[in-house]
Amino acid sequence: MQEKKPAPELYGLLAEFADHEALLSASHRTFEAGYRQIDAFSPYPVHGLDEAVGVKRTRLPYLVLGCGLLGAALGMSLQYWVSAIEYPLNVGGRPFFSWLSFVPITFECGILFASFSAAIGMLWANKLPMPYHPLFSVEAFARASQDRFFLCIESTDPTFDPEKTRAFLQSLNPHEVFRVDP
Repeated sequence: MQEKKPAPELYGLLAEFADHEALLSASHRTFEAGYRQIDAFSPYPVHGLDEAVGVKRTRLPYLVLGCGLLGAALGMSLQYWVSAIEYPLNVGGRPFFSWLSFVPITFECGILFASFSAAIGMLWANKLPMPYHPLFSVEAFARASQDRFFLCIESTDPTFDPEKTRAFLQSLNPHEVFRVDP
């Protein structure tokens, strides 16, 4: 029988900032201090914030391109199979495989597959839908979509120590540092 791992006592620590410059500066300093399991939250996009917290470039465009090409190939193959193999019909003396007339359907199949892969891939990459997150238990975090900026350091980070990390976050001059329970 497998033993269950004990649940962590702490999800992480959350620091609240008043403006995006303070958040960006704190994010840079946090990454430079060696923390890697960090996340930043703001009510609007902040240029350079994703680089500051170490977010890598996504591979989603490659998935969308591959699925789009696969959809186009399947669309063209289906039309070829129907028109030239399964139900050949000579219309106006044209060849059975008249690829020029197959372009619109091929294009639409490529777009269909690409758009579905983009939507599903985005949901999967962002781990959505997520009806609950530990940060929701912090009452002040509700203002993250209004006028506050937050920086979270998770307890799964190898350099995380509750006291040292709290002292580090306090040195960044936030409004307040919150404990986030799982």
